[in-house]
Amino acid sequence: MSEQEIEIRVLPSLDAIDAATWDACACPEAKGGARPNDPFTTHRFLKALEDSGSVGPGTGWQPQYLQAIMAGQTIAVAPMYAKGHSQGEYIFDHNWAHAYERSGQRYYPKLQIAVPHTPATGRRFLAHPDFIETGTSALLQGAVQLAARNELSSLHVTFCTEEERDAGVDLGLMGRTSQQFHWLNDNYADFDGFLATLSSRKRKNIRKERAQAQNFDGTINTYSGNDLQPEHWDAFWEFYQDTGARKWGTPYLTRQFFTIAQETLRDDMALVLAERDGRYVAGALNFIGAQTLYGRYWGCVEHHPFLHFELCYYQAIDIAIAKGLARVEAGAQGEHKLARGYLPTQTHSLHWVADEGFADAIANYLVAEREAIEEEIDILTEYGPFKQVKVEEQE
Repeated sequence: MSEQEIEIRVLPSLDAIDAATWDACACPEAKGGARPNDPFTTHRFLKALEDSGSVGPGTGWQPQYLQAIMAGQTIAVAPMYAKGHSQGEYIFDHNWAHAYERSGQRYYPKLQIAVPHTPATGRRFLAHPDFIETGTSALLQGAVQLAARNELSSLHVTFCTEEERDAGVDLGLMGRTSQQFHWLNDNYADFDGFLATLSSRKRKNIRKERAQAQNFDGTINTYSGNDLQPEHWDAFWEFYQDTGARKWGTPYLTRQFFTIAQETLRDDMALVLAERDGRYVAGALNFIGAQTLYGRYWGCVEHHPFLHFELCYYQAIDIAIAKGLARVEAGAQGEHKLARGYLPTQTHSLHWVADEGFADAIANYLVAEREAIEEEIDILTEYGPFKQVKVEEQE
């Protein structure tokens, strides 16, 4: 195909692009009703954030969605936002912002290509399958040009894929390495099959934790699809508010988000609820991808030993095994996940900074940070919960 001009449009709302056009780029594998690989970049998820007021005016996340058009066809889209702060990103740049402003420059607003409030790896440059390289390159270059022309401090692409990180580095952006803990499914038949791969001490500890957690004089059930009811969201909203107030000061999602989710996202979700004496006392919300279960939110109104681990980590493993999913991504932070079978895994982001001197300083920092994280991952993996296999050298 000969080179053609590509137009980059900035859309202030998803109302400006129909769901079929967006999803043809974001989740072409879901055409015909199949499950998307990444539920968070679907039109319905991002629209729920927008329509519920979880992004938009007053939130510090102002939609600036990108659309790349060639010969009248949308070849790529991206969820981009003008940010007035660095909250809800999980790959943080607070120190960069402080240093930038101490130098007399304005760091905010900045541009962020990301899924708001969602530390889950996935494609960020949502190119149509027929235009992967062309669409990705067009969006990358278009985003940088938008930041530069509007004299913004920076552009950030968080929780992108490794391939996107490499493409961005090739175009001059800075790559950053971070770390999460993921559980990997080695075709386990059941939870006991997974436990059998652990060291004896870790296996016994998990069994003890599950027994204590399930001894809270209540029941634990998972709800998804049509089994989800408005009453479940009433309970979960109470849990979510409590967690949000303690972690972030103000919950990122509005109550309206869960009302919309009941209508448009219930097939994408698995809500684990603990009930005692006719009252829901704790819950964990997961999103379901074609190959991955994404643990997102947890909260409770009663504290019971190890119930957090049970609902967030062990129930998630049960769900993943039952659905034949390849992995569980349990969100940001948490070395305590290591003892429960979740292994350290690299995550990736891209960064462009307008000030060349500042960019050079960040680039040097990122090299040292990447080396430290890679070393930490090696150490944590070596001391993980799985049985050590001794390999004898053959003479």
